[in-house]
Amino acid sequence: MASAIGASPIQQHHRIFPENIELNVGGKFYSTSVLTLTREPDSLLGRIFSGRQDVKKDHSGKYFIDRDGTLFRYILDFLRTKRLHLPEDFREIARLKTEAEFFEMRGLEQQLELYCKARERAATIVNERFGYITLHIRGTYTFGRSGQADVNFRKLQRIVVCGKVSLCREVFGESLNENRDPNPEGNRYTNRFYLKHNYIERAFKLLQDSDFQFVSSSGGKSGNIADSSKSDEDKWDHFTVHVFLRR
Repeated sequence: MASAIGASPIQQHHRIFPENIELNVGGKFYSTSVLTLTREPDSLLGRIFSGRQDVKKDHSGKYFIDRDGTLFRYILDFLRTKRLHLPEDFREIARLKTEAEFFEMRGLEQQLELYCKARERAATIVNERFGYITLHIRGTYTFGRSGQADVNFRKLQRIVVCGKVSLCREVFGESLNENRDPNPEGNRYTNRFYLKHNYIERAFKLLQDSDFQFVSSSGGKSGNIADSSKSDEDKWDHFTVHVFLRR
């Protein structure tokens, strides 16, 4: 009696179960040690393989647990290493959480919560970085006075900035005029910002410096060249749209 009382938990487990355990989990077969299975004593597996809770066997003598056999590999891996190891493209977090809850593995549940929060933060960073910015530009040409009709200069009336508010602010900073859409939330979209300057090349440079790439461009005219009642500038009134993307 005294020797039984003085025996270590490991020795007691070995008296009830063999050192090596053969498992059938939902039709998937696993081989592990009783020491691994009892690493979390208060878990379901810890109670079963310390003799505190019954377990059935299949026809071949393997201990049978009617759970998701594929996901059990992550349960067993956690018991072996005390760490959560998941592939980068793992998409069954919710189901693995369910398995961890069933096996009452508090340590694994905590690490899964941390894992989910880390993935959410990473996704937020990616979402904040990714996006489109569109520049809408309305312009015309200034024409030289009499005797200088061949001297024409580009005249931009305004550069309108459209896109996600946080991205527009990041790229253009103090150059951005937000008076027409004051204090919008960073995750909203706007088409009411415009630049305080009319230098399109400067806007392009800021977009390039922020890793945006040119995607497409389009344009058209709003003036009527044949309308003799309009000034030359009105006749050549036109617009262009430039789309930029950061992946």
